[in-house]
Amino acid sequence: MVDPALHPGWPARLAWGSVELHPPRRRDAEEWSQVRLANEAWLSPWEPTAAAPWSARHTPQAYRAMRRAVLRRAAAGTTLPFVVRVEGRLAGQVTIDNVVRGALRSGNLGYWIDRSVAGRGMASLAVALVCDHAFGPARLHRLQADIRPENIPSQGLVQRLGFRSEGLLRRYLDIDGDWRDHLTFALLAEDSPQGVLATWRARAPH
Repeated sequence: MVDPALHPGWPARLAWGSVELHPPRRRDAEEWSQVRLANEAWLSPWEPTAAAPWSARHTPQAYRAMRRAVLRRAAAGTTLPFVVRVEGRLAGQVTIDNVVRGALRSGNLGYWIDRSVAGRGMASLAVALVCDHAFGPARLHRLQADIRPENIPSQGLVQRLGFRSEGLLRRYLDIDGDWRDHLTFALLAEDSPQGVLATWRARAPH
């Protein structure tokens, strides 16, 4: 049972156009595994270091274990995990993690997208929907995105949505086999008074 006082705005389903987001479901296991295995070369440079090979970490069983752990954390109020679907097909995830309440009311933004739909604005749309939910029903004030300097497309995504650079974090996270520098970007609720989706719509190709 999710305590709404611990985690306002959760669980939730979000949608706009061909993009929909929902909490991780048990029946998504096979589809998630197929998408992640197909995207190893695309995603592995940006993923946390792990001892087990990619194939072992992306089985349906691995998904079910991950889902149980994530939903426990969601019920405790420390994460907002969403699966992304584009035109009905599983195409990524967006998560607000490390949620802190009290005076800070902050969370860390993370996301990945299937390479087959990259470049169409679907990832930025999904992130915009989650940001608006975080600043609205979830009642957060600050979102932080930490991105490797080499990941130019991801930096462009958050900047198009209004995130501002706040500096360099040296050897910040253990990613793809080594401690990597990250650039940190942040978005505050008052930075987008009309909503992050409105920012996305204003800058999306027509």
